[in-house]
Amino acid sequence: MAGKRALVILSKGAEEMETVITVDVMRRAGISVTVAGLTGKEPVQCSRNVVICPDASLEDASQQGPYDVVLLPGGMPGALNLAESAAVKEVLKDQDSRKGLIAAVCAGPTALLAHGIGFGSTVTTHPSMKDKMMAGEHYTYSEARVQKDGHYITSRGPGTCFEFALTIVEELMGAEVVAQVKAPLLLKD
Repeated sequence: MAGKRALVILSKGAEEMETVITVDVMRRAGISVTVAGLTGKEPVQCSRNVVICPDASLEDASQQGPYDVVLLPGGMPGALNLAESAAVKEVLKDQDSRKGLIAAVCAGPTALLAHGIGFGSTVTTHPSMKDKMMAGEHYTYSEARVQKDGHYITSRGPGTCFEFALTIVEELMGAEVVAQVKAPLLLKD
C-alpha cells in the first residue's frame, strides 16, 4: 500500500488545527502529503493567525496528480475561499470523476456544496454550517463526528480531526497502520 498521496488545499483563513493535525497524522502513516497554497506558495495566514508555509502552489500541485485523497480544511474565511475558487472546483471534479477520496472538515464541506460535489451523500459539518449545507436538500445530514459515505469523508471541527485523519489513514492504508499511528499519540478512546 506504499505510495499513497494526499493533496491538502490551504487558503487564507483556514483553520490551522484542522490543517496541521490531518497533515501530521497522514504523514505519520507514510502518506506523501502536499500542502498546496490556493493562491501560490507564499506563507498562508490561518484563522487564528498561525502562518503555514505550503509545499507548493495549487497550480503546480494539481499538475502532479492524481492524488489518493484531496482534503479541504475548514475555517473562515478559508472555506469560503475554497468555495469561490474555480481551481478548487476543477481539482474536486477531477477527483470525483475518478471516485478518488474527497475529505472535508468543519466548514470545508460547504466548498463541496458550492462546487456540486457529492450530492445525494450523507455528510457532517461544524454545527454552524448545518443550515447552509442543507439548503437545497442536496445532502443527508449526520451528527456523527466523522461521516464516511462512498468516497466522501466529512467531519465536524478541530476536536474531531484526529478521528477524521485516522479515518482517512484507514481508508488508504488499512487498520494495522491506524493502530501503529494511533498508539504513540495517546488519544483517549
